[in-house]
Order: sequence, then structure tokens, then C-alpha cells
Amino acid sequence: MVLGPHAHGQLAARHFDWLRKLPVDMVFREEIYLCHATPKDDNLYWLETVMPEGAVVLRPQAEIEALAEGISQPLILCGHSHIARMVQLADGRLIVNPGSVGCPGYEDELPYPHKVEVGHPLACYAIVEKTERGWVPEFRTVAYDHMAMSRLAAENGRLEWAQALATGRVE
Repeated sequence: MVLGPHAHGQLAARHFDWLRKLPVDMVFREEIYLCHATPKDDNLYWLETVMPEGAVVLRPQAEIEALAEGISQPLILCGHSHIARMVQLADGRLIVNPGSVGCPGYEDELPYPHKVEVGHPLACYAIVEKTERGWVPEFRTVAYDHMAMSRLAAENGRLEWAQALATGRVE
């Protein structure tokens, strides 16, 4: 777990104890598999890959399928990349990343230096409904006072987050 100094300073020992006890993945009602990034690597984008020159692109289908091996649930929910996206697997299973509620852009160094930018400051999420034909996601964006969050990030010394929160882009 990586926290910035401002967030770290607001947490007590009991908060860290609680965070350490959280599972890295879980199954909900035997139908939905949930994890942050991928089942085996909490820092690997499941649906995207980073090219050596820094481009973030849709991961090849075969690689996405390989990362889903051993998961039998028809719906897989993941995150980490902050990019709202869904990919259907060859066997009909569906992987959904709902996007990000409050971090529409950031820079990262691994596996290569890159930027993720959604291009807007709106909060993103997904509602997933089970139908007769399977799971169907509906991606939604919601306006909120992102400029207040941008100012707060700037006040806390996170100028790169302030920019991303204001515009959905990283300068």
C-alpha cells in the first residue's frame, strides 16, 4: 500500500490494521469476482498494457484471457487503470473496469513511464445488471465539485493531482 504523506498522516494504527486485513480479492454471491488490478498482481493493468514508448493501449485479447484463467465467475470486476472499459472473453465472461470516481489522470513509472488520462474531470462508475442474456454494464459519468478537490490537492502539495482533477489530463 502506497500512501502520500498527507493521507498517511491522517490514518491511525487501527486504520492500517483494518487495511492489512482486507482481502486482495473476493467472490460475491458466487457470480462476481472482484479484485483491484489482476488476480495475481495488484499493480498490473488487466485490460490495458503500457508500451515501451509510454502509450497505454488495450491489452491483446489472448493476454486478457490468460490473466482470467482459473476464474469461473461470469462477471469479473477490476480497477487500477482508472479507465472505464469492458472486455468480453471468448467463453462469454465479462470483465468490467468502472473507471475512477476521483482520479481522472496520473503518471506512473512502471513498467515504463506513462500517463493515464481520461480527458474529463467527471466521476466515472458502472452499474452492472444481470439479464437473461448475461451481465450488462452501463457506464455513467457524474459532475461533482472537482475544482474543490483540485484546490485541496494543490493545498496538500499534489500539483499533478490538482491538474488531473481540474481537467482529466496530466501536463
